[in-house]
Amino acid sequence: MSLQLLSDMTYVITAAHPDDAATLGPLHLRNWLQNYPNADAGIDESWIREHRGSSTTAEGITQWREFIEVANQHPAPHFCRVVRSETEIVGYLCGHWDESESVTLGPMYLLDHAQGHGLGGRMMTEFLAWAGPARIRLGVADYNEGAIRFYQRHGFEITGERYLWRGRLPTLLMTREAPSAADCS
Repeated sequence: MSLQLLSDMTYVITAAHPDDAATLGPLHLRNWLQNYPNADAGIDESWIREHRGSSTTAEGITQWREFIEVANQHPAPHFCRVVRSETEIVGYLCGHWDESESVTLGPMYLLDHAQGHGLGGRMMTEFLAWAGPARIRLGVADYNEGAIRFYQRHGFEITGERYLWRGRLPTLLMTREAPSAADCS
C-alpha cells in the first residue's frame, strides 16, 4: 500500500476488494464517457453505452467482483489495484498474464481531477514490478494522445499495428519489451 498526500486529499493505492466491484463497473463506464467520444471515429455516448454500459449492470459488476476475487486469490497471473481518495475510488489499473507468456495491461484509468499528481506513475510502477521482466502489451485509442505519451514515458512503444475495436474504435498496439540479458547486467 502506498500513500500520497495531494493538496488536502490523501490517496492510497491498494489491491482492489471484491466490494469495489460495485464502484468499478460504473467508474469504467464513466471513464469511457470522459475519454473516448470522438466524432471523427463515430464514437459517441450512445456507442459507448452500447459497448461499455454492461459494466454497470448486475452481470457486469459480478464480472468485476469475480476478476477481483481471482486477482486476490491468485496474484501471480492477475493484477488489480485501485486508487482511493478519502471519499471515492479515483482510478484503477488491472492486468494479467496471457497464454503467450506476456502480460496484458488494461484497463487503466484515472479520473480527470486525480490526474497530474503522479498517481498514474505510481500505479504503473507497481504494475511493472508485478510484471517483472515480461513483455507487456496494451491497446490505446489512437486519438488518446495523453495516454500514448504516458505509456511512452514508461517504456512502451507503438508497434505500428492498428485495429478497430468493435469495428469502430481506432486502436494502436503498444508494447514494452522484456529487458535483454545485456540490459540487466
